[in-house]
Amino acid sequence: MAERSFKAEVEHLRKGEGDTFTGEGILAITKALLENGVGYVGGYQGAPISHLMDVLADAQDLLSELGIRFEANANEAAAAAMLAASVHYPIRGAVTFKGSVGVNVASDALANLASSGVNGGALVIVGEDYGEGSSIMQERSHAFAMKSQFWLLDPRPNLPCITKAVKDGFELSEATNTPVMLMVRIRSCHVTGSFQTRDNQRPMLSVRDALSNPQSDFARVVLPPMSYAHEQDKVKNRWPNAEKFIRERRLNEVFGPKTAPVGLVLQGGMYNGVIRALQRLGLADIHGNTEVPLYVLNVTYPLISSEFLEFCEGKDQVLVIEEGQPEFIEQQLSTFLYRAGSGVKLRGKDILPMAGEYTGQVMLDAIGTFLKEAAPEMLPATVRAPNEDRPAIPDLSRTVPIRPPGFCTGCPERPIFAAMKLVQKETGKLQISADIGCHLFAALPPFEIGGATMGYGLGPAANAAFDGGGERRPVAVIGDGGFWHNGLSSSFTNMAFNKSDGVAVIVDNYYSAATGGQDVMSSRADNPTKATRHPIAKALKGIGIDWVREVDHTYDVGRMRDVLREALSTDARGPKVIVASSECMLNRQRREKPLAQQAIRDGRRIEAPRFGVDEDICTGDHACIRLSGCPSLSLKKLDDPLRDDPVASIDQSCVGCGNCGEVADAAVLCPSFYRADVVHNPTIWEARRAGFRARVIGWLQSRRAARRLNFGGAG
Repeated sequence: MAERSFKAEVEHLRKGEGDTFTGEGILAITKALLENGVGYVGGYQGAPISHLMDVLADAQDLLSELGIRFEANANEAAAAAMLAASVHYPIRGAVTFKGSVGVNVASDALANLASSGVNGGALVIVGEDYGEGSSIMQERSHAFAMKSQFWLLDPRPNLPCITKAVKDGFELSEATNTPVMLMVRIRSCHVTGSFQTRDNQRPMLSVRDALSNPQSDFARVVLPPMSYAHEQDKVKNRWPNAEKFIRERRLNEVFGPKTAPVGLVLQGGMYNGVIRALQRLGLADIHGNTEVPLYVLNVTYPLISSEFLEFCEGKDQVLVIEEGQPEFIEQQLSTFLYRAGSGVKLRGKDILPMAGEYTGQVMLDAIGTFLKEAAPEMLPATVRAPNEDRPAIPDLSRTVPIRPPGFCTGCPERPIFAAMKLVQKETGKLQISADIGCHLFAALPPFEIGGATMGYGLGPAANAAFDGGGERRPVAVIGDGGFWHNGLSSSFTNMAFNKSDGVAVIVDNYYSAATGGQDVMSSRADNPTKATRHPIAKALKGIGIDWVREVDHTYDVGRMRDVLREALSTDARGPKVIVASSECMLNRQRREKPLAQQAIRDGRRIEAPRFGVDEDICTGDHACIRLSGCPSLSLKKLDDPLRDDPVASIDQSCVGCGNCGEVADAAVLCPSFYRADVVHNPTIWEARRAGFRARVIGWLQSRRAARRLNFGGAG
């Protein structure tokens, strides 16, 4: 099950001409695809644009009604390859995934697509995951667009502009026979707003119709000599046609006065931040009317020389606001000015940071600095000469500890790494590589296991150099999502083919959990539109890996420790794989909590396990916390004057997974953990028995209290 359902919102996708659509950016993109006659849609689930795939999955009935093919692709490369349907046929197609990692995975297919060119409109919607909200390496998709000559759209982050960009993207692609990237930043995915809708359109040619009349053209095949002709076609035809289309359709926008000593050139996605900074400087109002000229690049590649030079006319200095590095746009605009012999001074990364997200404060400081240097007369007097200096913002990184990501409460992956820590106490430190996914959090305290990841599905492959018969076997960790994305072919086939002697642990939590809980091949759910319940172990044995051990309850720390110990010590040769399975607790809670709450409301008997720590038994050495790290396991200060150290305590966020007790048992720690079952809507007999027990315990407590010595004075 995905972490969020869009069943209710999907009904709004049926709105037609003259209606008003209100919702999130991802829903608006879906609506725009339907309005513009898309014939097929695919993609790979992955933040920050994963919900777009969830929307499409929930909208499959509507897509079917319109004759649109939807595919949840195995990975980004498969999604990009799907766009081959637009190479020979005039069918509009769109795929979506996370950039830049998604673009990296899909690069082979995308490069071939850009070389051959397209007949129908081909749109690649990439979720640009850059900045402080990112979960990946800090890179930009811009470099790939330049390398392979994709046209790159970066629209202003509001719903009318985003939906218009979908329409413009398809038309630009068709006019230039070139695939187009539509870059949607994290905040654009979830920005809310409204726009006027149009009727949904059936594709002019459906994939079903195309299949009935197959087409082919060997000139589109990326082989010599056609590949040489493709490069010439890009430069002589596609690029000039793109520049003409962008200019005539005015895809880029100019705001503000026609004459001014300075101007700002900015990526479309930076528009909201720039306008807010100008508002704070007193140079723009709440409606976006600005006193500083703006050249907004809704198309960041290709750049149009004539447009830019016209914008620069009559100006002394221009500031380029380009988030990320290298400064591709600034370099290109510098070339335009140099070739034109212009005396306009171009500013950019000399004022703005080379790297890092352009937050509101960064934007305000940079634009303010630029205007004070280049056109101080444009600034209000209070900004030019403030009455008092602003208080310095303290460097919180020096006083507030960082809060790295960690496992959820009750996560079934936590006991796997507790078991690994126990094994490493026996064997010494092991060489451990990781993969993309939740399990990567184990590299952080308290586990500190592993420390390298080379890509989704590449965990075991990252250990290949160490698989040479050393003193201890290398260990790799990979999730079930990574296994099906790329791991089976790139990592485990590699292990089998090279007769690896290493150990791989596959963390099977039943879902592609890190991207939102979508189903994968091995999911246990019955999915009406997808094939599930395909065991990972069966796939491993199908490629010749015979040493496979399955642990169907990862919370059994002792069992996990023993299986790891066996894999590291066995005399058997060849790859050794452990499939450690337990359901993602987050998804389990999403499914079970509403059912339990409804049962309680209906008066049915429900038991809920809760765990606690006996304060009298707890030794206070906190080994349980170091081996578990559960967020619900914390410290509690006792009132006992004879015990200075705090004891372990379990708070109300506990979900009753039992991991803390299992860890304490496997590590032979103090037996202070206990389990209590909370009974909702008990039977009459249970209520009477509980009442009797309470009275007996109360009587015993009173008797013990009466026998205690009291050293208090009478006063």
